[in-house]
Amino acid sequence: MPVSPRLPALRRRDGHHARVTYEELFFDLVYVFAVTQLSHHLLHHLGLLGVLQTLVLWFAVWLGWQYACWVSNWFDPEAPRIRGLLFVTMLLALLMSSSIPEAFAGRAWIFAGAYATMQVGRTLFVLLEVGRAHPLAANFRRMLAWVSVSACFWLAGAAVEGNARLALWALAVACEYISPMFGFAFPGLGRSRTREWTIEGGHLAERCQLFVIVALGETLLATGGVLSEVEHWSGEVVSAVLATFAGTIAMWWLYFGISSRDATDTITRSDDPGRIGAYFHYVHALLIAGIIATAVGNDLVMEEPEAAVTLPYAAMLAAGPLIYLLGSALYKRAVYGRVPRSHLAGAAALVVLGFVLPWMHLLAAGWLTSIVLLAVGLADTRLKHRRLLRD
Repeated sequence: MPVSPRLPALRRRDGHHARVTYEELFFDLVYVFAVTQLSHHLLHHLGLLGVLQTLVLWFAVWLGWQYACWVSNWFDPEAPRIRGLLFVTMLLALLMSSSIPEAFAGRAWIFAGAYATMQVGRTLFVLLEVGRAHPLAANFRRMLAWVSVSACFWLAGAAVEGNARLALWALAVACEYISPMFGFAFPGLGRSRTREWTIEGGHLAERCQLFVIVALGETLLATGGVLSEVEHWSGEVVSAVLATFAGTIAMWWLYFGISSRDATDTITRSDDPGRIGAYFHYVHALLIAGIIATAVGNDLVMEEPEAAVTLPYAAMLAAGPLIYLLGSALYKRAVYGRVPRSHLAGAAALVVLGFVLPWMHLLAAGWLTSIVLLAVGLADTRLKHRRLLRD
């Protein structure tokens, strides 16, 4: 699409893959911190309530990044106004991330206020940027309606405490997470169609892939951080490092070594890239949630490899890889049109392990869950090689 004199901030659509800019890479650095904060919050709140709280906080973090990702797909981050928008959003995301440990305590207003300002402010900015007549305007008006409703729930939740806050914030998340599934349908404003979301598919796929790198990088940083605090590097500690590192490598391979390039081709060639792009974002919410939960399990293994596995520990050790495999299965379904049997078998094995792990110590549990991920990766690699040979 040629750049209009009225809209100098729109990305050029010349048929080439839109590159990820340095502004976007810089913006993503905040989310390294956000992912770290979430994993630490979950590590210190392993009960059901803590899991639900972390889940709500994670969806807020993800939605804040996701909506920013779509804006930078449509608009040129190197344009001064859009660069300024990214940097202001970055500051708000930093405030939001910093308040995560106390979001359900004394910093609720900071978390909710930063998030609501980020979502409403960015959407309003885009509406002013494109004007009333542009094809994107109707979609962003509907989006503004939904993020405004969501903001009410976020601020109302900050005003109360306990389970009431959790419930109101869950409603806020639902407003923004579910509304795109129905084209942001809103009374009096109509609804959008995914074919109207003229995204550049390769750029969006790459942005999702970079967020996976951010999450996996946080897992490695956490492993290194725990190891650096251990005074005596015993054989058990070294084995724990190897187990957690092997699991991280397996998650990387399942995503980047097998399907990431094919995913880029799938969304680029699709006749409805907006629909595939939305699906990618939903699936990546699961994938990265699995990485965050797995990082918590890794911390448990690293800190006390010889300790017995309690029920909460068993649930966390099995749940992280399980969520990741389910997300990976859905991702591959979008890319290849089918769910790999290896993922279903691996998920079943992890469910069984969840019941068996309480009779083990943490080091053995860490190795077993990593071995399951490695086995799934090996099976997928062999399947891909056979498919390439046939082709």
